[in-house]
Amino acid sequence: MTATYTFDVFSTLDGFASYGDDGDWGGYWGKQGPEFLDHRLAVISENQRMILGANTFRLFVQLLGPIDQSELDPVNSRMRSMPTTVVSTTLANSADWPDATVVKGDAVDVVARLKDESDVPLRSHGSLSMNRALMAAGLVDRVQVTIFPVITGRTGVEPIFQGAADFDLELIESRTLDGNIQELIYRPTLHV
Repeated sequence: MTATYTFDVFSTLDGFASYGDDGDWGGYWGKQGPEFLDHRLAVISENQRMILGANTFRLFVQLLGPIDQSELDPVNSRMRSMPTTVVSTTLANSADWPDATVVKGDAVDVVARLKDESDVPLRSHGSLSMNRALMAAGLVDRVQVTIFPVITGRTGVEPIFQGAADFDLELIESRTLDGNIQELIYRPTLHV
C-alpha cells in the first residue's frame, strides 16, 4: 500500500508563505487563536512522518533548535519531535534534531521510495520548491493550505506556487478556524 503524502503550507490570502517570524507580522501573521492552535496540534500529533527539504529544515533548526524542548509551545514541540526525513544534496547531518534522518538524493526519487515503504502517512510543511517538484511528478496526494486573513502584497517574500505546473484541484475538506482562518484540503491533478 502506498502512503499518503500531504503538502501542508500556511499562506496569506495573496498566496505568500510564512517564514518564521514574518518580519513585523509575527508567527502565523499574529492571527492564530485557540481553535487553530488546538486543531494544528491534533493534525501534527497523528502518527506520521515529516518530510522536509534542506532549506526548510535549516529554518526550523534556526528557529526551534536553540530553544529547550520544555520551553517550546505544544505545536512546535511536536514538530521538533516528529520522525523526520530531510531530503538534501547538501546537508551532512541532522543538526542534533531529534529523530531526523538526512537522505541524500533527488526528492522525487526519495519520496517515491518512502511512499512505497512507509507504514504511516507522510506530511511536508513548507519546503516549497521540493513540493512543487513532487506535485509535478504526481507524488502529492493532498495539498493542505491554511489561509490566514492577511494580504502581504508589500512584505510577502515567496509566492507558494510561483513556477509550479498547472493543476486541477478537487476540494475534499474545508473548515474555518477561529472565525477567520481557512483550512482547505485539495486533491491535485496535473492539468493537461
